[in-house]
Amino acid sequence: MRIGVTYDLVREEERLLVEAAKRLGHEVKPIFVPKMLARIDGDAPENLRGLDFVLERCVSFYRALASSAVLEGWGLRVVNPHQVIRDCGDKLVTTIRLRSRGVPVPRTVVAFTREGAVEAARELGYPVVVKPIYGSWGRLMARALSEDDLLDVIDFRESMPVSHFKVHYLQEFVNKPGRDIRSFYVWGEVPVAIYRYSNRWKTNTALGGRAEPAELTEELVETTIRAGDAVGGGVLGVDLVESPEGNLYVIEVNAVIEFRNTVRVTGYDLAGHIVERTVQEMRR
Repeated sequence: MRIGVTYDLVREEERLLVEAAKRLGHEVKPIFVPKMLARIDGDAPENLRGLDFVLERCVSFYRALASSAVLEGWGLRVVNPHQVIRDCGDKLVTTIRLRSRGVPVPRTVVAFTREGAVEAARELGYPVVVKPIYGSWGRLMARALSEDDLLDVIDFRESMPVSHFKVHYLQEFVNKPGRDIRSFYVWGEVPVAIYRYSNRWKTNTALGGRAEPAELTEELVETTIRAGDAVGGGVLGVDLVESPEGNLYVIEVNAVIEFRNTVRVTGYDLAGHIVERTVQEMRR
């Protein structure tokens, strides 16, 4: 097959995907999105015609969102498609989709004013986690232990010249056992997962969390599949936390996945699995 790979920054993941595709006998066409000229009233550029599908790999959420829409507008198949990227990029929409399909999520309340945020926190009970509806790598998430903490967080958010920070997404704090779980969903399968350990309440590996192989329990696999199906499927990373009672809750679904730490600690060829399974799906 002829496989396109969009990118705006070459990371280990992009290198692994390109190497896997070539190893499996496919032709790869890199697409450097910052230099794309997307003529909406025309056909795909000649060098992109005939691609069997495109792997969307832009680091920037908005570049991934826009480039996937453009490529689909030109009639190309994109993994993941624009709608999945859009819905996973908005934590509020993701949570609504998960909840509507019966996937377990922490109790969540959204408020649109300072006063509403205070009321929401009182309803949830402290501590609460305040998240931006857009964002990744744990950035600009805050844990409020008291109403004074919450007011400081809300005052900071309200002063920012970015409209979506005026939407206050509050979630109950799940007292996880010093770790969370990143599980991978690949076309309805769960090939591998990792634990992410940290002494901090944020366990993202981007913030220093330590990755270790995770056991693929029946509950973890089932919950991951339900979460991936809820947002539209494809190739996804599902973040989960464990409650003190042992219950699993999905807190986020990622549509442009990072997996270098997973490969490093598990030795699993996730890039090869992604390419192989995607080719199978595209041939159906």
